[in-house]
Amino acid sequence: MNDRRAASGFTLVEVLVALLIMSVIAVIGWRGVDSMARSREIAQAASEQSLRMSAIVGQFEQDLQALQESASVPALSFDGAALRLTRRSDAGLQVVVWALREGRWLRWAGPVTTRAGALQESWMASQQLQGQEPGQLTLLEGVASWQVYFYRGGWSNAQSSADVAAAPTAASPASAPSTDGGQPPPQAPRALLPTGVRIVIELPAGKLTRDIALGPQAT
Repeated sequence: MNDRRAASGFTLVEVLVALLIMSVIAVIGWRGVDSMARSREIAQAASEQSLRMSAIVGQFEQDLQALQESASVPALSFDGAALRLTRRSDAGLQVVVWALREGRWLRWAGPVTTRAGALQESWMASQQLQGQEPGQLTLLEGVASWQVYFYRGGWSNAQSSADVAAAPTAASPASAPSTDGGQPPPQAPRALLPTGVRIVIELPAGKLTRDIALGPQAT
């Protein structure tokens, strides 16, 4: 009797129970693998976002570190939406704009020039940017807002009035592009530059705050 039962194998119920157990184990295993894959994708996306933000802020710092005063245009100005600055390069001076438009953080760089008239034209053009001009790059999307503060013995809104310095008696070619006649234009009193700049950017993942110390300005 026992030999006959042993030779009959598994019953249908036993097979179904075994299949059910295997199915449960397979589902649990798949969920584990899927969770690991999703976690890896999230971590990779966060890492890429962090690297991108580091590169963007690094470019912002480079622009500020290269600030150059001139007799033609302001060295640094913020109107609540756009930060305009004049930076130096080996070939002359250049107007750069960082602006927030419709959730996009943009950077526009004008042509490098050694002529005061061209620099003024570039500054005027920077005040009429719509977001689609050549040379304007979208560096970051999904930015809700940004704020800029200047440090002049203490942090204050970048749109606050600043102390005014007396006009310098002379200007080097690097700090004051020449006019078409080859002579630098007369310099007027100018606002003192801050010694530091703070940006506060509101992102979907949270708020980013960065302080940048400004080095001494070339004259």
